[in-house]
Amino acid sequence: MHDEGSQMTDHEAASRDASSALLLALVIQRRAAMQGFDWRDAAGPLAKISEEQAELASEIANGATPEVLSLELGDLLFSCVNLARHLAIDPEQALRRCCEKFQRRFAHIERSIEGRGLRLDAVGIDELERLWQEAKRDES
Repeated sequence: MHDEGSQMTDHEAASRDASSALLLALVIQRRAAMQGFDWRDAAGPLAKISEEQAELASEIANGATPEVLSLELGDLLFSCVNLARHLAIDPEQALRRCCEKFQRRFAHIERSIEGRGLRLDAVGIDELERLWQEAKRDES
Protein backbone atom coordinates (compact mmCIF):
# COMPACT_ATOMS: atom_id res chain seq x y z
CA MET A 1 0.00 0.00 0.00
CA HIS A 2 1.13 3.54 -0.70
CA ASP A 3 0.39 6.87 0.91
CA GLU A 4 -1.56 9.30 -1.25
CA GLY A 5 1.54 11.25 -2.25
CA SER A 6 3.73 8.28 -3.17
CA GLN A 7 4.50 7.10 -6.71
CA MET A 8 3.25 3.75 -7.99
CA THR A 9 5.75 1.54 -9.80
CA ASP A 10 5.09 0.58 -13.42
CA HIS A 11 4.31 -2.92 -12.20
CA GLU A 12 1.73 -1.67 -9.70
CA ALA A 13 0.11 0.54 -12.32
CA ALA A 14 -0.03 -2.32 -14.84
CA SER A 15 -1.43 -4.61 -12.18
CA ARG A 16 -4.15 -2.15 -11.24
CA ASP A 17 -5.12 -1.52 -14.86
CA ALA A 18 -5.15 -5.15 -16.03
CA SER A 19 -8.63 -5.90 -17.30
CA SER A 20 -8.60 -9.55 -16.31
CA ALA A 21 -6.91 -11.75 -13.76
CA LEU A 22 -5.39 -13.78 -16.61
CA LEU A 23 -3.72 -10.68 -18.01
CA LEU A 24 -2.68 -9.58 -14.54
CA ALA A 25 -0.99 -12.95 -14.00
CA LEU A 26 0.77 -12.57 -17.33
CA VAL A 27 2.05 -9.08 -16.43
CA ILE A 28 3.32 -10.29 -13.07
CA GLN A 29 5.02 -13.34 -14.58
CA ARG A 30 6.70 -11.34 -17.35
CA ARG A 31 8.09 -8.93 -14.80
CA ALA A 32 9.41 -11.77 -12.64
CA ALA A 33 10.96 -13.41 -15.72
CA MET A 34 12.76 -10.17 -16.64
CA GLN A 35 14.36 -10.34 -13.19
CA GLY A 36 15.52 -13.92 -13.78
CA PHE A 37 12.79 -15.63 -11.75
CA ASP A 38 11.55 -18.02 -14.41
CA TRP A 39 11.53 -21.61 -15.53
CA ARG A 40 14.08 -22.61 -18.16
CA ASP A 41 11.40 -24.04 -20.46
CA ALA A 42 7.77 -25.19 -20.54
CA ALA A 43 8.57 -28.35 -18.57
CA GLY A 44 8.86 -26.27 -15.39
CA PRO A 45 5.38 -24.75 -15.42
CA LEU A 46 3.93 -28.02 -16.69
CA ALA A 47 5.33 -29.82 -13.63
CA LYS A 48 4.09 -26.98 -11.42
CA ILE A 49 0.57 -27.46 -12.84
CA SER A 50 0.69 -31.12 -11.80
CA GLU A 51 1.88 -30.13 -8.34
CA GLU A 52 -0.83 -27.50 -7.93
CA GLN A 53 -3.52 -29.87 -9.21
CA ALA A 54 -2.44 -32.47 -6.65
CA GLU A 55 -2.55 -29.88 -3.87
CA LEU A 56 -6.06 -28.80 -4.92
CA ALA A 57 -7.24 -32.42 -5.08
CA SER A 58 -5.84 -33.04 -1.60
CA GLU A 59 -7.59 -29.97 -0.17
CA ILE A 60 -10.88 -31.04 -1.77
CA ALA A 61 -10.51 -34.53 -0.32
CA ASN A 62 -9.77 -33.06 3.10
CA GLY A 63 -12.88 -30.87 3.04
CA ALA A 64 -11.00 -27.57 2.95
CA THR A 65 -12.87 -24.31 3.27
CA PRO A 66 -13.96 -22.39 0.16
CA GLU A 67 -11.28 -19.79 0.95
CA VAL A 68 -8.50 -22.40 0.95
CA LEU A 69 -9.89 -24.01 -2.21
CA SER A 70 -10.03 -20.60 -3.88
CA LEU A 71 -6.36 -20.00 -3.08
CA GLU A 72 -5.35 -23.42 -4.38
CA LEU A 73 -7.39 -23.00 -7.55
CA GLY A 74 -5.79 -19.59 -8.02
CA ASP A 75 -2.34 -21.21 -7.78
CA LEU A 76 -3.36 -23.71 -10.44
CA LEU A 77 -4.68 -21.01 -12.76
CA PHE A 78 -1.58 -18.88 -12.22
CA SER A 79 0.57 -21.86 -13.20
CA CYS A 80 -1.53 -22.40 -16.33
CA VAL A 81 -0.94 -18.79 -17.37
CA ASN A 82 2.77 -19.33 -16.84
CA LEU A 83 2.69 -22.36 -19.13
CA ALA A 84 0.84 -20.33 -21.76
CA ARG A 85 3.54 -17.65 -21.53
CA HIS A 86 6.26 -20.27 -22.07
CA LEU A 87 4.38 -21.61 -25.09
CA ALA A 88 3.92 -18.07 -26.48
CA ILE A 89 0.14 -18.45 -26.22
CA ASP A 90 -2.09 -15.58 -25.14
CA PRO A 91 -3.97 -17.10 -22.18
CA GLU A 92 -6.89 -14.69 -22.54
CA GLN A 93 -7.35 -15.64 -26.20
CA ALA A 94 -6.90 -19.35 -25.44
CA LEU A 95 -9.61 -19.26 -22.77
CA ARG A 96 -11.91 -17.19 -24.99
CA ARG A 97 -11.55 -19.76 -27.80
CA CYS A 98 -12.22 -22.56 -25.31
CA CYS A 99 -15.41 -20.81 -24.18
CA GLU A 100 -16.56 -20.43 -27.78
CA LYS A 101 -15.89 -24.13 -28.42
CA PHE A 102 -17.82 -25.09 -25.30
CA GLN A 103 -20.75 -22.92 -26.37
CA ARG A 104 -20.86 -24.54 -29.83
CA ARG A 105 -20.79 -28.03 -28.37
CA PHE A 106 -23.37 -27.27 -25.70
CA ALA A 107 -25.65 -25.74 -28.34
CA HIS A 108 -25.39 -29.05 -30.24
CA ILE A 109 -26.51 -30.89 -27.11
CA GLU A 110 -29.42 -28.50 -26.58
CA ARG A 111 -30.59 -28.82 -30.20
CA SER A 112 -30.35 -32.61 -30.07
CA ILE A 113 -32.34 -32.87 -26.84
CA GLU A 114 -34.94 -30.29 -27.82
CA GLY A 115 -35.28 -31.98 -31.22
CA ARG A 116 -36.54 -35.04 -29.36
CA GLY A 117 -39.06 -32.98 -27.45
CA LEU A 118 -37.15 -33.40 -24.18
CA ARG A 119 -35.78 -31.01 -21.60
CA LEU A 120 -32.07 -30.94 -20.93
CA ASP A 121 -32.51 -31.50 -17.19
CA ALA A 122 -34.50 -34.66 -17.90
CA VAL A 123 -31.62 -36.37 -19.71
CA GLY A 124 -28.98 -38.40 -17.88
CA ILE A 125 -25.30 -37.55 -17.81
CA ASP A 126 -24.40 -40.58 -19.97
CA GLU A 127 -26.59 -39.33 -22.82
CA LEU A 128 -25.27 -35.79 -22.40
CA GLU A 129 -21.70 -37.09 -22.60
CA ARG A 130 -22.57 -39.11 -25.71
CA LEU A 131 -23.95 -35.98 -27.35
CA TRP A 132 -20.86 -34.02 -26.27
CA GLN A 133 -18.63 -36.60 -27.95
CA GLU A 134 -20.85 -36.42 -31.03
CA ALA A 135 -20.41 -32.64 -31.13
CA LYS A 136 -16.64 -33.07 -30.88
CA ARG A 137 -16.63 -35.53 -33.79
CA ASP A 138 -18.77 -33.18 -35.88
CA GLU A 139 -16.19 -30.41 -35.42
CA SER A 140 -13.34 -32.56 -36.75
